Amino acid sequence: MRTNLKVPFAEKEEAKKLGAKWDAARKIWFVQGRTDLAPFARWSPVPHDSLGGNIEPAPESPARQQVTGKVIVGSAYSTQPRVCACLPWEVCDQCRTMALAGW
Repeated sequence: MRTNLKVPFAEKEEAKKLGAKWDAARKIWFVQGRTDLAPFARWSPVPHDSLGGNIEPAPESPARQQVTGKVIVGSAYSTQPRVCACLPWEVCDQCRTMALAGW
């Protein structure tokens, strides 16, 4: 099983000596096939009580759970009327006159 780690740049050599490997594609340190993760506990990206049990994500703070749904826009913002039912990133014959140049 692969375990990703949050290793600061200054500590990369120490993690490497313990057996951590660098995934260049994902740009993250990891260990794989280890049952004892105690040497890597300080670089664990998920808070936990023990290394052996199931790791559950921490609950979100109440401040992050509140969503007002209000969209804040600048004073020069104006909405354009829809002339067709196509997706916003597609340009059909009906909305071609409303599309940005070069699209």
